[in-house]
Amino acid sequence: MDFDGSDRRSQSTPSRVTSAKIVIAGGFGVGKTTLVGSVSEITPLTTEALMTSAGVGVDDIDDVPGKTTTTVAMDFGRISIDRELILYLFGTPGQTRFWFMWDELVRGAIGAVVLVDTRRLADCFAAIDFFENRQLPYVVAVNYFNKVQYHELRDVRDALALSPETPVVSCDARDRESTKNVLITLVEYVLNMRRHRTPTPA
Repeated sequence: MDFDGSDRRSQSTPSRVTSAKIVIAGGFGVGKTTLVGSVSEITPLTTEALMTSAGVGVDDIDDVPGKTTTTVAMDFGRISIDRELILYLFGTPGQTRFWFMWDELVRGAIGAVVLVDTRRLADCFAAIDFFENRQLPYVVAVNYFNKVQYHELRDVRDALALSPETPVVSCDARDRESTKNVLITLVEYVLNMRRHRTPTPA
């Protein structure tokens, strides 16, 4: 797979462009907006709003000091995998008061990335439950803050009680190449699941 937009097709071969929707989810302040922005080939659409006194007692920011904005609707970006596949990225709002929008955001998605901060592991439980209840394939991406790996990936898998086939990968949401690898892992996982679910012709 090629995420750099290069064209490896024969110039004389007509192409059929396929698009796919991917959802980026996770807890408040885990790096969803950063991830979308780091990999998008277009200027990402964000709905960041300044946090005000209205959120006091509602939004828990103790574990994300210095955070002054929050996503109130969604983030949107786009990345091309060669010239035949385009991924559209939709970042969900992390705060519970905005979760009512999740059902619309995941409509038509082929899969999801659950972004995790292992210092606040419990914050991702709701996203995992959401996708499992809707049987939407997802990968867990452990975001390294300050380039520090606080826990081994196998320990994260055990703590989240994930099924053995669910991919768990590490990433730096600020780094384009790292984020690309997360998306590649998800697309390959979804394709592999679909192959195994397709009945073999008699």
